[in-house]
Amino acid sequence: MARFTIYSHGRLHEWIAEEKGYYAAEGLTDYALALNDLGPGLRDPAFVTPEGKKFGAYESYETGREATVSCACHWTVNMAASANHGLMWGECYFVAPAAIMVPPESTIQTPEDLANVDIHVGYHSGSHYTTIQTLEGYLSPESIKLRFGGTSNERLDSMVDRKAPASTVWGLQYYILEQLGFRKIVDCTFAIGSFVEKDANLEDVGRYYRALRRAQADLDFMHQKYTHYYAKEVPLRYRSLVDVRRFGPGERLVYEPYSQAIYENTHRWVEERGIFDLEKVGHSTFAEAVAFGR
Repeated sequence: MARFTIYSHGRLHEWIAEEKGYYAAEGLTDYALALNDLGPGLRDPAFVTPEGKKFGAYESYETGREATVSCACHWTVNMAASANHGLMWGECYFVAPAAIMVPPESTIQTPEDLANVDIHVGYHSGSHYTTIQTLEGYLSPESIKLRFGGTSNERLDSMVDRKAPASTVWGLQYYILEQLGFRKIVDCTFAIGSFVEKDANLEDVGRYYRALRRAQADLDFMHQKYTHYYAKEVPLRYRSLVDVRRFGPGERLVYEPYSQAIYENTHRWVEERGIFDLEKVGHSTFAEAVAFGR
């Protein structure tokens, strides 16, 4: 059986679990932990190809990632599992801090001020869906203007270089912009789902998430002890500009099931907004698409 391969996700859990020996304690011994932006297949999965084709988290699951288990926003994982590209792990999910942010000198002050403003997001990635979901409470659909601005780090650069009037950022990029003085206009916190290869050993997947559950307890009570791990994933350009000790705990693991009602309601929400070509989207049932431990 192939080695259990884990993508990092700009968060702290995986590094804590390795430091504390939680993987081994749960019985997961043959594994590899890789940074999400190193090497073929490990690039941040939201970019525009040289041919101009938009490529996002969903498309990365269409073409195949090299990890046994990886993460993306729950909308994308839901749709990818429904299309039979792999399985969604149903025992838990993560919640990621996110926001629509603007430069400190921007005249934008409220969500209503974002009407007809290009908001940079990733394609078929968390920032795409959560921006729509958030702004629907403030703006008409036709005044919500999304611009697909590449990877999380590319959108970070666009903000710092003042090439984007606004951008939806989450996790590490959120903390970087916050520390550099950028302003949050509206919170866009969203849920992240877990994607599992079709042939993955589900017992090992369960071991992996139990290890992360232990790490979550460490984060809950003393996240300051572990924020140094963020330095592994901060882009080189920003390493001398920010102090990772000031960052927050980041994503939070919620050990509650991704239920059938959530699965079906999420799928319906995506379909109703025309985010995908319905002819290309699969319709696997909850029982077919969502996996639980054995």
